Amino acid sequence: MKKFIPLLVLALGALFLASTLRPAGNDTEFDFASFGRLPVLKNGRIKPMDTVARTALLMTQGRQRVATPEGGTLTPVAWLLDTLFRPELADTYKTFEVVHPDLLSLLGLTPEQGDGKKRFSIQQISPKLAELQRQAELAEPVDAAVRTAFQKAVVALMQHVVYYQRLKFSLVPPDSTNFLTELTQFQAGLQAGIAAVRAQQAGQTFDQAAASMTLNMARRFDMMASAGSLLAVPPDTGNPDPTAWRSSGEALLATFQTGSVNPNSLAYAGLAHAWRGQQAEQFNTILQLYTDQMRSRFAEPLVKSDAEVRFNQAAPFYSSIYLYVFAFLLAVFSWLRWPQTLAKSAFYLIALAWIATTAGIATRMWLEGRPPVTNLYSSALFVGWGSVLLCLILEAIYKNGVGGVTGGLIGLCTLIIAHHLSLTGDTLEMMRAVLDSNFWLATHVVIVTIGYSATYLAGFLALVYIFRGVFTKSLDKETADALTRMVYGIVCFATLFSLVGTILGGIWADQSWGRFWGWDPKENGALIIVIWNAVILHARWGGLVKQRGLMNLAIGGNIVTSWSWFGTNMLGVGLHSYGFMDSAFFWLSAFVASQLAIIAIASLPLEKWRSFASNRHAATPRPLHPVPQSAK
Repeated sequence: MKKFIPLLVLALGALFLASTLRPAGNDTEFDFASFGRLPVLKNGRIKPMDTVARTALLMTQGRQRVATPEGGTLTPVAWLLDTLFRPELADTYKTFEVVHPDLLSLLGLTPEQGDGKKRFSIQQISPKLAELQRQAELAEPVDAAVRTAFQKAVVALMQHVVYYQRLKFSLVPPDSTNFLTELTQFQAGLQAGIAAVRAQQAGQTFDQAAASMTLNMARRFDMMASAGSLLAVPPDTGNPDPTAWRSSGEALLATFQTGSVNPNSLAYAGLAHAWRGQQAEQFNTILQLYTDQMRSRFAEPLVKSDAEVRFNQAAPFYSSIYLYVFAFLLAVFSWLRWPQTLAKSAFYLIALAWIATTAGIATRMWLEGRPPVTNLYSSALFVGWGSVLLCLILEAIYKNGVGGVTGGLIGLCTLIIAHHLSLTGDTLEMMRAVLDSNFWLATHVVIVTIGYSATYLAGFLALVYIFRGVFTKSLDKETADALTRMVYGIVCFATLFSLVGTILGGIWADQSWGRFWGWDPKENGALIIVIWNAVILHARWGGLVKQRGLMNLAIGGNIVTSWSWFGTNMLGVGLHSYGFMDSAFFWLSAFVASQLAIIAIASLPLEKWRSFASNRHAATPRPLHPVPQSAK
């Protein structure tokens, strides 16, 4: 029966992935799915409302689920509808994460008042909003790299509050309870209102009520135009140029020139009226009519919006996390029992996760129209993708579970890193000018990222060697020799790709900035990876290190690669500082410290290795596997 276990695991994994492809259920009468697919322009990219909602929630609270005061939950789209059309209700939702104790004290809040002891509503924050703004203004001039933890927390919360407030002004005025009626009355009295305003300005007799209403609406339209963050009104001609999209406020201001209210703004006012009144049939009818007329003029943006919504709902990277966890556990247990059965099961799960990740990366490439690596988030995905692919190849060759362990661990770690990087905003962001080159993104960036993947894989294989040798009795000569061959081959591969990628980066720098090399921190980081891999190879070829020395040097590769990938960005200087993320400093430091500790443990005399293993397995009657002579 054991031979059927891998097939059963494969079938269960495939069913799990298939279940994520089903359209999300809708337990209300409102057509949330169609509203979530409506395209808008934000941050230079046409995206669906569903992405706007998910991105906003990830930024402000670190998750996509919204808890209501009544104890229920809302989907991202339902939360966005309340934010846009019922802001007085959305203000009660606890969607702002605040954990710094000094910031909590500033706001007059305690953890017990928050959802999960860390999430609070804008209603709770508002009494101290003026003080929060004052503290943010004091912190803003301070360079981001040297701000205190309190200052960082203040600036981040203020940015989230502003982001939320701007969302509320995007489609209708947040202070309006019936904007549809106001627009129809404005439209009916538009000509009289304009005439009254002109007469007032000329000092002539005028209709005071008509002039007052017209000026009041103009001020509200102007506020929407300046404060709103979504460009939800497409160009009338179907022009795909992003600069032709307008905010609802801008479209309404144009009413004074065109003489009629923009139909797109009117449609959103109708949706707001129906949502506030919880009139599902009216909401769905307006939404269907609006979607039909949009589809007739903007077919391509709607096709991509539909695909992006399905991609968001399927969440292939989150699904892959679960598969990698189970694969890692199966591969580890394969060293204890049923080696062939469990190792093969782990191999199948990792292959499924890799396929899901591949599909996710390919979808992102199609949506963005770019190569796979365009920012830190996508680099984390691609580093994991490349490393896991190499792990699958190694496992197919050696069939010893090592590829399963390293593949599961690297895949899990890189996707967790990617998740935390997604908390900073839209991961399908527009390209900075210097990066706006598909050729160089597809050559330099992809090749150097493959070098990252391979260097990390060599380091993680070395970790397997050290942990099995120090803490278990499973590092026999055959396993040690196999791991040595794996690490050596992967380091050769990493050296080639790191060198070629770094040279291509110099050529790109020469085209973009007029110099091939400028000792920029990021450029130095890339050079360090090349030099470190070359040191490993020369030390091995020259006989300066044996197996353990090779493994220690490979673990050092984890440190230099992490420095080049993240550490150089934390400096906040140089032409490559576009990926600055100071919040990762603690985790980078902890990772480096852990790698140094492992190197120290690995450098202990072999007698200590045997002592560790013997103490850990004192109840095991079988003798410790002999440490290979070459390890000495």
